[in-house]
Amino acid sequence: MSENLSAFLYLVASVCFILSLRGLSSPETARNGNILGMVGMAIAILTTLASPEVVSYTTIIVGILLGGAIGTVIALKIKMTALPQLVAAFHSLVGLAAVFVASAALYSPGAYGIGTAGNIGVASLIEMGLGVAIGAITFTGSLVAFGKLQGIVSGTPVRFTGQHMLNLAIAIGILVFGIIVVTTESHMAFWILVALALVLGITLIIPIGGADMPVVVSMLNSYSGWAACGIGFTLQNNALIITGALVGASGAILSYIMCKGMNRSIFNVIFGGFGTDAGAAAATLGSDGDRTAKSGSSDDAAFIMKNASSVIIVPGYGMAVAQAQHALREMGDILKAEGVNVRYAIHPVAGRMPGHMNVLLAEANVPYDDVLEMDEINRDFGTADVAFVIGANDITNPAAKTDPSSPIFGMPILEVEKAKTVLFIKRSMSAGYAGIQNELFFKDNTMMLFGDAKKMCEEIVMHLDN
Repeated sequence: MSENLSAFLYLVASVCFILSLRGLSSPETARNGNILGMVGMAIAILTTLASPEVVSYTTIIVGILLGGAIGTVIALKIKMTALPQLVAAFHSLVGLAAVFVASAALYSPGAYGIGTAGNIGVASLIEMGLGVAIGAITFTGSLVAFGKLQGIVSGTPVRFTGQHMLNLAIAIGILVFGIIVVTTESHMAFWILVALALVLGITLIIPIGGADMPVVVSMLNSYSGWAACGIGFTLQNNALIITGALVGASGAILSYIMCKGMNRSIFNVIFGGFGTDAGAAAATLGSDGDRTAKSGSSDDAAFIMKNASSVIIVPGYGMAVAQAQHALREMGDILKAEGVNVRYAIHPVAGRMPGHMNVLLAEANVPYDDVLEMDEINRDFGTADVAFVIGANDITNPAAKTDPSSPIFGMPILEVEKAKTVLFIKRSMSAGYAGIQNELFFKDNTMMLFGDAKKMCEEIVMHLDN
């Protein structure tokens, strides 16, 4: 394949990726966006395989078959609730690939057309240094995020004296050894740089609390994009450079938007995080000291909603864990048939990753027009008869507005407490992912519906049908 034709096809692939991102910005066009992304990736892969620089296809085919088989098994077996940690795990692989490519280029520069051993161009060494540093940070940071999301590592922030100074020292060390690599092409300095970046990936993520995990996943997505961009420069592949830059920039922008929606500084989140003290304990079922939560049954909930004129449903991670989205949609359909105005309110950081709730509701075929973002629907809670909260804890906690000592203070919430009646499905009175009790449980207009979210919705559907 000629160089001009290859450049043109890479351009076509890049345009597909740009249009894919545009399509993913809306639920109505997300499917087409995914298709365009897949088409762009197919064009990029086939163009690369047709390059005259490829001298053997054996290893490539084995890699494609092995990776394809693993990807297929994961796609078939993974649950929707595990998507956030799956995304974090995949980010780690991108970072690891950046480390491997950079190290291979350092030891065999001739294979990459960047010079000879001991005589690699300064520009190439800078690209390799940046790529390997970002890749290593992404690798270990993503593994920590995976552990937190999977429950292997505690979601409570891990903090210690001098933590920020340690991170600063490591960052300075990365810069110093990066300069040494560029000026001397030292292999030892290169691996010290890698080691420091691997440690920094851990120390950056462990102090970030569970409530910030959606932002962390988004930021790691950005890091993986910049790592891929670095790989693209090393491989002299324009498509990879453009794709990495798109992912890196879009991930950074999304992280900023999410932090703005949480009323947080993106620098505080990434370099410090917020959470709760390790000693925070969950409340006992039905009570919290002198306060008592009012509980009800599925029959009570069905009666209240059937006689309402407006119901706003607030989904959270509890819905995802119980896989209750299909039963919830069936409940919503029945209420609509009864003349009830049913809508869904989505908080920017509901779930464990950006768009988590949107994906689940789309899977259940909930109409896109019924799903509204926080800014669009928050003002309507005051006139709603019922706010039906299904497993959404921290994002509905009034303490974010009233308690300056709360770790989530200042974070915009869905103001469900303003509805005439709040129906809250939860397994118990345990604290949310941020590690704090929800003041909403003890409001006079709140009725707790204790139990599995899916089973509770199915029981409500049964009562509504009778």
